[in-house]
Amino acid sequence: MSVTHSETPRRLTPPDPAVLAAVQAAVPGITRSRVSDRLGMAHDASHYLLTPQAILVPESAEQVAALLRTGLPLTFRSGGTSLSGQAVSEHLLVDTRRNFRGIEVLDDGARVRVQPGAVLRQVNARLAAYGRKLGPDPASESACTIGGVVANNSSGMTCGTHANTYQTLESLVLVLPGGTVIDTGAPDADARLRALEPELARGLERLRDRVRGDAESVRRLKAQFSLKNTMGYGLNSFLDHDSPAQILAHLVVGSEGTLAFVAEAVLRTVPANRLAATGLVVFPTLREAMAAMPEIVAAGPAAVELLDAESLRAAQTDPKADDVLRTLSVKSHAALLVEWQESDPERLAEREREAERAFGGLSLSAPARLSRDTGDRAALWHIRKGLYASVAGARPSGTTALLEDVAVPVPVLADLCDDLAELFVKYRYERSVIFGHAKDGNLHFMLNEHFGTDLERYADFTEDMVDAVLGRGGTLKAEHGTGRVMAPFVRRQYGDELYEVMREVKRLCDPGGTLNPGVVLTDDPRAHLRDLKAVVTVEPEVDRCVECGYCEPVCPSRDLTTTPRQRIVLRRELAAARAAGDHELARRLEEEYGYDAVDTCAVDGMCATACPVFINTGDLTKRLRAERHGRAARAGWKKAADHWGTVTRAMDLALDAAAAAPPALVEGASRAARAVAGPDAVPQWSRDLPRGGTPRRPAPAPEADAVYVPSCLNTLFAPAAGGSGVMAALQRLAERAGLRLRVPDDIAGLCCATPWSSKGFTGGYEAMRRRVAKALVAATDGGRIPVVSDAASCTEGFERLVAAASPAVQVVDAVTFAAERVLPRLPAARRLPSLALHPTCSSTRLGLDAAIAKIAEAVAEQVVVPDDWQCCAFAGDRGLLHPELTASATRAEAAAVAESDYAAHASVNRTCEIGMTRATGKTYHHLLDLLDQVTA
Repeated sequence: MSVTHSETPRRLTPPDPAVLAAVQAAVPGITRSRVSDRLGMAHDASHYLLTPQAILVPESAEQVAALLRTGLPLTFRSGGTSLSGQAVSEHLLVDTRRNFRGIEVLDDGARVRVQPGAVLRQVNARLAAYGRKLGPDPASESACTIGGVVANNSSGMTCGTHANTYQTLESLVLVLPGGTVIDTGAPDADARLRALEPELARGLERLRDRVRGDAESVRRLKAQFSLKNTMGYGLNSFLDHDSPAQILAHLVVGSEGTLAFVAEAVLRTVPANRLAATGLVVFPTLREAMAAMPEIVAAGPAAVELLDAESLRAAQTDPKADDVLRTLSVKSHAALLVEWQESDPERLAEREREAERAFGGLSLSAPARLSRDTGDRAALWHIRKGLYASVAGARPSGTTALLEDVAVPVPVLADLCDDLAELFVKYRYERSVIFGHAKDGNLHFMLNEHFGTDLERYADFTEDMVDAVLGRGGTLKAEHGTGRVMAPFVRRQYGDELYEVMREVKRLCDPGGTLNPGVVLTDDPRAHLRDLKAVVTVEPEVDRCVECGYCEPVCPSRDLTTTPRQRIVLRRELAAARAAGDHELARRLEEEYGYDAVDTCAVDGMCATACPVFINTGDLTKRLRAERHGRAARAGWKKAADHWGTVTRAMDLALDAAAAAPPALVEGASRAARAVAGPDAVPQWSRDLPRGGTPRRPAPAPEADAVYVPSCLNTLFAPAAGGSGVMAALQRLAERAGLRLRVPDDIAGLCCATPWSSKGFTGGYEAMRRRVAKALVAATDGGRIPVVSDAASCTEGFERLVAAASPAVQVVDAVTFAAERVLPRLPAARRLPSLALHPTCSSTRLGLDAAIAKIAEAVAEQVVVPDDWQCCAFAGDRGLLHPELTASATRAEAAAVAESDYAAHASVNRTCEIGMTRATGKTYHHLLDLLDQVTA
C-alpha cells in the first residue's frame, strides 16, 4: 500500500474563533490557546500527532457537563501515557489532570473513590497503609492516571483478566454527552437513567437481548474476552450485567473517552502482598521458554514476563543488570521473569520450594535463583518496565518508536513470536524487541520507524501482523487500547454483527459523535496511517526522549507552566517551525518558551529519576540559560566566584538591613527593581524571609574525623525561629559524639557552585570548581577523611566538583554522617510526639531516604512524609525570583500538612525549610537541628 504525503501531520492553523467563543460562553476562563499550550499538548506517548484548537482546563464535573452541552468535539486527556493515539485531538483537548486528583479510601482500604487525574502510584500509596492496592498494575503506574486506567481497561503484570479495571470496577460517576450526570452506584441509578436518558436505557436493554440471543456472538465474545482484550468496546458487558446502569458503566471501561466523561470511579482493591520472591529464568531458546510455561504456571506465580533475545541484549545495558545477565552471551536465548507473592512467610517459602522443583526439571542457560531482597527484585522489575523506553531511547535520531501489543491463547504464543520474528526480517525492522506477559499470552513488540512520504513498509507490515494475530485466534489490542492505530481493524476482529452492535452503542451514548472522534471506531481504512508523528533531530540532551510522560508527575512546574516532556516537544516544534520556514511560529514559540520552560524550570533533576532513558531536562535548561547571558553578566558572576566570601557577607548584611526596615518599603523597592531589571534577575523580597545568617569561620582540628564544609546558606539566612540552625547543631552533635570536625581555612570563599551551574554561568562554575577541589584535597589530608556537607543540594554540588579530584575525595551528606557515625554515640533522645518531614529533590537523588528516616525516627515517635510530597521548587533562589513556582509546587503538600497538627516540621536544606514554611505557615527546621534539641 502506497501512502502519500497528505497522510502526514497537518501544520498549525489558528483556532476557530467561533469555537473559542462558544467555550468561553459555556465555561469562562478555562481556555488555553497560545501556540505553546496547543503544541505542548499535541504530543502524547503514542506515534500520532494532532494539534488541538485549544486546551480546556475545567475544575469540576459541572463544568465538564457545560462543555458537553455545547456539542463541540472534545477529547479528554489526563496522564498522556496512552500509546495508541487516543489522547490527542485536532479538536478541543480537555485536561483532566490538573483539577481532578481526589482520592478517598473507603472501608479500611477495601474500596477507593478516585478522580481521573489521580496517578495510579499515588492511589496505591494511600492504600498501602491498609495492605491493599488497585488491581491494574501497568508498567506506566508511576505516571498513568485513573482516567486512563478506566478508559483503557488497564491490566498489567500480575492482574491478568481477573483483577483488571473491568473486573474491579464497582461504580462510576459519568457525565454523558448531553450533560446528564449519572452515578451508576446510586440505588436509583437505573431509574434515573431511564428518566433522564430513556432512549439510551432502552437501547442498552435491547442490545443486551440482541447479543445474548445470538449464539455466535456469545461464543465469539467469550473467546475474545477470555484473553486480555481492549479492542473495540467491551461487549462482554452485555453478558456479564443485566441492569442498564451497570451495562453502561462497564461499557465505558475501555471506551477511551468516546462514550462519556468519567468524573469519578469507585474501585474494589486487592491485597498488596508484602512478601515476594523474584527471579530471571534464562532458556536457550524462546520455544523452550514457552514449553516450560505449564510447569512454571502450575507453581502459582503472580507474574511471568517474557523477554526475547533482543530484549535480553537491551537488558544487559541497564545499569541495574547483575553480573549473570551482563555476562550472558545472548544468541537465541529467551527469559522468563517470574515472581511469587504472598503475605505469609511460610506460604512464600512453600511457593519457593515448588518453584525450585519446577526449575530443576528445566534445561536452563544460567542458574535460576529467586530473591526476596528488595534491591534485587527492584532491579529486575526496573529492567523489565524500562525495556520499551531503553530500546526506544537508543533508536536512531529522527525515528519514531512504536510499541504494539497483542494477545493470543498461550498454547500458540511461541508460534506468534515466530510469526513476528519473520515479519521483522521481511520488513527490515532491526532491534525489534518482543516482551510481555507470558502467563496471559500477551506480547509487546517495538518498531523504530522513520515516517516519511512513503509508508508502504509500515502499512504492509501492519496488514501481515493483523492476519497473523487474528489467524491464531488473538486480539489486536490487549492492553493499550484500540485508539487510532487499530480502529480500522475492529470489524475484521469481531465480524459484522458485533461491529454493528458497537456502532449502535456509540450512537446511543454519543449521538452527535462529539466524544473523541476517530478513536475506537472509524470508517476510514487508512486512519491508522494518518497524522503520524515525525520526530525531528534537535539536540543531544533530548533527542532520545520517547515522550512517554513518566517525568510529568514529579515535575514541580507541571501545574504552573510546562513539564519536562513539554519542554522537549516544544523544542522539537521550534526546530520543525524553523525547518519549515515558519518564522512567525518560531518567534512566538521562542517568546513563550522563555518563561514557560526556562525561567520556571526548577532544575531539580527529579525528571531524571523518573525518566526511563535518564534524561535530565535541567541540563537543557542550564545550557539555554547560559546562551541568554551577555558578556557583562558572565563577567559579573565570574567575579562573584572569585570573591564569594565578600559577596555572601554583603547579601547577609542586605537581608539584615531589609529586616530592620519597614516591610512595605522593602517589598515595594524589590518590586520596582524587578520591573526594571526583570523578574529573573532581581529576587522578590517578602516579609517572611529570615534575616541574614552567620559568617562561616575556619575551625582547625589536627586529628579530625571529617572536614565540615558549612553551606553558604548558613551565611545568607538566619536559622529558623526556635532553632540554632544546622551549622551550630552539627558541630554540637559531633562534639557530643566525641568526633572532631575540621572547617577549612578558606571556607568563606568556598561554595558547591550550584548558583553558577543552575544559572548556566560556566566561567564562574569552573573557577569555583578549581578552588574547591584544591581546598578540599588539602583539607582532607589528601582524601584521608571525608567531607561533610550540611545541605543536600550542596552535597550534590560538592560531589560533582571533586569528581575528578586526585587523590579522590569522598563527600558525605551531614544526615548520612549523623546517621552512621554520630547517632550511635548520642544519649537517648527525648522524642517528639510527631514530625512532618519534607525530603528534598537532592536528598532523593542522593539516596538519603534511609539515613533521613533513621534520624527522623530518633527525633519523633511518629514521622509522616505527606503522600503529596514533591520538590518544593525553591531551588536556590528560584523561589525568590519566581515565588509563584514554589507556591504551585507546594500547594498539595501544604494542604496535606494542614490536615494534622504536628509537634515539629523538618527538611534537610535551608531554602527548602524557607519554602515549606512559606507554604504551610509552620516553621520548618533542619532535621539535625531537631536532633540536636532532643539529645541535648
